[in-house]
Amino acid sequence: MIKAATLLAAEEGANPLLPHTYELVVGIFSFLVVLVVVGKILVPRIQKTLGERTDAIEGGIKRAEEAQAEAQELQRKYQQQLEEARRDAARLREEAREQAAQIKAELREEAQAEARRLVEAAHAQIEADRQAAFSQLRTEIGRLSTELAGRIVGESLEDEVRQSRIVDRFLDELETSNAQAVR
Repeated sequence: MIKAATLLAAEEGANPLLPHTYELVVGIFSFLVVLVVVGKILVPRIQKTLGERTDAIEGGIKRAEEAQAEAQELQRKYQQQLEEARRDAARLREEAREQAAQIKAELREEAQAEARRLVEAAHAQIEADRQAAFSQLRTEIGRLSTELAGRIVGESLEDEVRQSRIVDRFLDELETSNAQAVR
């Protein structure tokens, strides 16, 4: 077969490596048409599309950076608000402790005042009861003394005025002797 191709090529007398002239003209014309179509129509469209994509990407990156900056700003504000809320909570707790201590002190003071009042009332009642008992005892002693004196004397000491005088004198003498014994 190689011999047949060589014979055929020798008969034609043309170089097989060189194309025919019409093929060369058609190829150059086709190349120029493709070059014009690609250069005038496709390249601007491709460049426009690439530009839009570049703008979209750069805009997306810019928007992402802006969103990130905004998010960081919001986070910073949130941290500030959180810190402020913590300070307020601590301040409120401290105020509540102070108020509780103040209320506790006031209640303790009121309780002590009430206790003092009750003790004073009890002392006053005791003193009143002592005075009543003393008065009742004095009357009873006077009656018994009068009765005893009447038996000793042998006459009745029923007269109220005389009886009162005798009892008062007797009790005064008794108090005087007690006062001298205490000294």
